[in-house]
Amino acid sequence: MKILLAVDGSAYSKKMLAYLSTHETLLNPDNTYTVFTAQPALPPRARAAVGKEIVDQYYVDECEKVLAPVSKFLLRHGIDAKSSWKVGPAGPSIAKAATDGKFDLVVMGSHGHGAMVNLVMGSVATQVLAHCKVPVLLVR
Repeated sequence: MKILLAVDGSAYSKKMLAYLSTHETLLNPDNTYTVFTAQPALPPRARAAVGKEIVDQYYVDECEKVLAPVSKFLLRHGIDAKSSWKVGPAGPSIAKAATDGKFDLVVMGSHGHGAMVNLVMGSVATQVLAHCKVPVLLVR
C-alpha cells in the first residue's frame, strides 16, 4: 500500500504516529511511505524585504523541523520513507499531493475542534476530506 503521512509537527501528528505504531497493517516495511508537510506562504512583502534566498531557506528549515523527527521515528520502525513538502495552504496541498502521487491512503492527525469551530475557521482535515480523491484516515 502507498501511504501519505500528512504531518505538521503538532501533538496531533505525534498521536497519529503513535496510532500507526500500534497497527501493524498500517506501519510495516511492506508499505511505501511519503511524509508530507505544507508550509504557509509568507506575505509577498516579507519576500521583497528579505530576499528570495532567505525566504526559500526559511521554508526549507521550517519543513525540515517538521519532517526530520517523523523520518527518524519511521527509521526506528524499519521504514525508510520519502519526504516531500509544498508551500501553500495545507488542506488543498495535501489533497493534491495525494491525488498526484496516486496514494492509496492519507493518514493525518486531527485537532477535533468540532463542527462549530469548522464553520467559523474551517480545518485542514475538512479541506483534505473535501478535496481529496484518496481515502483519508483521521486520527484524533
